[in-house]
Parts: sequence; structure tokens; C-alpha cells
Amino acid sequence: MTELYRGDPKDGVAWITGASTGIGRALALRLAAEGYVVAATSRDEERLDTLVKEASAMPGKVVSFPCDVTDQAGMEKIVARIEREAGEIVLCVFNAGNFFPTRGDRLDALNIMKTFELNLFGVVYGLVPVVDRMRLRGRGQVALVGSASSYFGWPSAAAYGASKAALNNMAEALKHDFDKLNIRLQIVNPGFVDTPLTERNRLTAPAMISVEEASRRMAQSFRTGGFETSFPRRFTLSMKLLRLLPFRLRFAFVHRITRWKSRPLAPCRRSRIERHERQL
Repeated sequence: MTELYRGDPKDGVAWITGASTGIGRALALRLAAEGYVVAATSRDEERLDTLVKEASAMPGKVVSFPCDVTDQAGMEKIVARIEREAGEIVLCVFNAGNFFPTRGDRLDALNIMKTFELNLFGVVYGLVPVVDRMRLRGRGQVALVGSASSYFGWPSAAAYGASKAALNNMAEALKHDFDKLNIRLQIVNPGFVDTPLTERNRLTAPAMISVEEASRRMAQSFRTGGFETSFPRRFTLSMKLLRLLPFRLRFAFVHRITRWKSRPLAPCRRSRIERHERQL
């Protein structure tokens, strides 16, 4: 069986979304150090400019291509602009995402909609145009950044975990066809990484690693990894084993390590109920 294509700095550009902070920023610097021309996308132009300067002495370079990943038309245009100004995209990493706490005692439809618009559709809007171009060339490599939270449900992560589980399922389904197109599709499921996003999560964060270590492992997976990469192994393996437990035991375990049952419920939002009643 012929080996699927892997991106190479000599072949073209690496495109990273969510490149201004966290894992995306560390990965952009790492790939530039490996010789890639890195097309960096984020809404924050100022931080992208800082990233470009930081990579200026590296074997490769970072080029700023600001865009909002939730803008479908804008993402189509940015893919065309990257290929016109920087070169063919041979590796793309859909990393942009955010965590909006979503609890059952304070449900908010907007939180869930924002999460899926960014974490799922923000991938789709870039994936469609870039895969069209990769198919024409007969090669490419695509990595989607999921999360170990996709393995089963965690308190306050109802929207985030569901969006990352959707990415995992979508990637698994698309791989059947991408293989025939010589487009290597990968899913990366990190555990807890020390980023501004993790700081917003008030849950216990075991086995946390630095963004530098996360970017190192991701870059290694692009060179040698298979369909799924998850890390740190001792944490993600335990998560996968817990997924095999009966629901009763899994819920008991999660409640124990998060102490969720001892946390107070949010106040009932009577004003919102009354507003709905008046609208009826």
C-alpha cells in the first residue's frame, strides 16, 4: 500500500488557524524553525505581527494572514490569498477554538452556538476550500485539533466536549475518502495544556503540559504519526479506559475527582422565565 502524503517544507506552506496564542503560536514557531513558511491566521493582527517578528531569524518564516474562522466567505478568500502570496498549502492545522463554560444549571443557548460556530464550523469553513485545492494537486495533509474531553462528558464542558467529539467523528468519517485522494487526515486530542483557554476551566487539570511540549508532540505526529495523536499518554490512555466503564461507575469517578456534587447550583434565573412567560 502506498504511503499517504506528509507535508514537507520544500513542497509548500503550513497553514495554522488560531496562531496568535497558546498551542497555535508555539506550533507556528516550531514549524518555522523546521523550515516551513507558516501562514498564521487569527483575528488578532497585533499578536500575529509580534509572532512574525519573533520568527524572523528562523530557517523558515511566519506570514500573517488575519481572518475570523467563523466567516465562511472570508476563509475561502484567505485560502486563495495564502496560495497566491505564499505558496501551495501542503499542511494545514485547524487549531482555532475556545471554551465557553456550559453547565446544566445555567444553560445558555448562545454559549453552545458560539462554541460550535468556532470549534466545528470554523474548521469546516477552512477545510472545504483547502481540500478542493489539495485534491486538484493530488496530495496534502490536514490536522484537526480536538481534545481528550471528546472521549466522554465532563461537568461544565457540555458544549466544548460535544464540539470536539463532533470533530473526531467527522475526521473518522472523512478519512475513508481522503485516503483515496492522497490527503493525510489526522486528529490531535490533547489533554490539559497550559494555555489561556485552560485557565478559564475551573476543573482540576491533571497531567498538564506546556504549550512548547504540546507543539513538539504535534509536530512529531505530523512527521511520523497515524490517524490519532493524543497526549500526555498516561492521561489520555486513562481517559480511554474510563470510557469503557459502565455509565454509573464513570459518573461516580468524575464526581469524585471534580467534587462536582459538592458545588452549589447557580441561582434560578426567574427574570428570564418571567420574560418568556410575558412573550407568550
